[in-house]
Amino acid sequence: MKRYMHFPKSILRQIFWLLVFTGPLICILKCIKIEKIFSRTKSYFMEPYIISIFMKNEELISVDTSNDINCSSIFEMDPSEIRRSLEIQKMHIVDLEDENITAMTCDCNAYKNLRQYHMKPLSFEEKNFPIAYSIVVHKDAINVERLLCTIYNPWNVYCIHYDKKSSTIFKMAMINLAKCFSNVFIASKIERVIYTHISRLRADLNCLSDLLNFSVQWNYVINLCGQDMPLMSNYKLVTELKKLNGRNMLETSRPNDKKKQRFRYHYEVRKKQDSDCTEMLVRTFFIKDPPPSNIEIFVGSSYFVLSRLFIDYIFHCPLVSDFLFWSKDTFSPDEHFWATLARFPGIPGEIKNTDYDVTDLQSRTRLVKWRMHNTYPNCTGIYVRSVCIYGAAELRWLVTSGYWFGNKVDPKVDPILVKCLIENIEEQQRQNVQLSLS
Repeated sequence: MKRYMHFPKSILRQIFWLLVFTGPLICILKCIKIEKIFSRTKSYFMEPYIISIFMKNEELISVDTSNDINCSSIFEMDPSEIRRSLEIQKMHIVDLEDENITAMTCDCNAYKNLRQYHMKPLSFEEKNFPIAYSIVVHKDAINVERLLCTIYNPWNVYCIHYDKKSSTIFKMAMINLAKCFSNVFIASKIERVIYTHISRLRADLNCLSDLLNFSVQWNYVINLCGQDMPLMSNYKLVTELKKLNGRNMLETSRPNDKKKQRFRYHYEVRKKQDSDCTEMLVRTFFIKDPPPSNIEIFVGSSYFVLSRLFIDYIFHCPLVSDFLFWSKDTFSPDEHFWATLARFPGIPGEIKNTDYDVTDLQSRTRLVKWRMHNTYPNCTGIYVRSVCIYGAAELRWLVTSGYWFGNKVDPKVDPILVKCLIENIEEQQRQNVQLSLS
């Protein structure tokens, strides 16, 4: 007769829970191992030479030079090159980390030689028409460094505002980057930026105030973020800005009922229920008082191209200060503040209230591909919050669109687009300057 061993229920319960917890743990460890193997055999290195300085030799075993892409073929929409760029999208993208940018910019002369700042073609037209930039960023130092390198001109001036919440190493990277140039600086006042909160608007205002006080007598100011990239050369941008002849370039439209809710109600900052640190803006049931002087509110985007006279005006106009104070508890005030100011009677470059709406289709400031825009070609990158992060197959469309800057660009999504866009802008600048000298 067979005997069966009987275990107490408490021991069986312990064995059950041990299996429940150890099973998934083993799977996670396997996934980590698989990912490590995958990343070593299926990796794409954005800048192998620079990355090799910061990595151990054995970590570069998987660098495959066959992944090099011909950007001219990408621009010409060559099917085989486009297909290869799509394959690279699926790889593990290895790029410079914040600490690498901090180290790379410690020696300014070495850094500027590495990026060949001294090789940038320049023209008299650019020297006589300086541009100012307000660059508001919070992460990914390499994206900021590449953006600055691409748009840099020694006669322009650049203000960088980093988020007070940004990591220490990111802040150090920005400080190091700025100290390498006499015409690049960190904003004198740093905001703790909260998404859709007035702190985002104040970040730009802080830079604009500093830019006004800077020695360079710039003509126009453009605001950028870390996922923007230029779609034309600095030379071409100067040509386009001259055509404005004192006018401003930004979206300004009459709001629909949904947009009106953003400034009709009082909003306040609250912590997310599932997070101890993430803050968000929440609508209350309190209806706000009308705006000062019953200003008619217009809406647009946070992106702008504004004249120096416009910026000087807003810092000396009491009504603008009152309107800014009134906007402090609205939702995403940067999306109505600039659009409304552009309609102020008497403001330099004024667009009259009776004039037509200026949408993102008319304003050439920024090319953003929203999921709902059926007139645009397909997004070959990915959508994040209904906004396309572009892929390499959109290179030709981007640089021939007539827009001045593109958003969003991210090497972690498509490194080939970033490489080819930079190469295209550099070639544009060379050709533009050569023609101006001939």
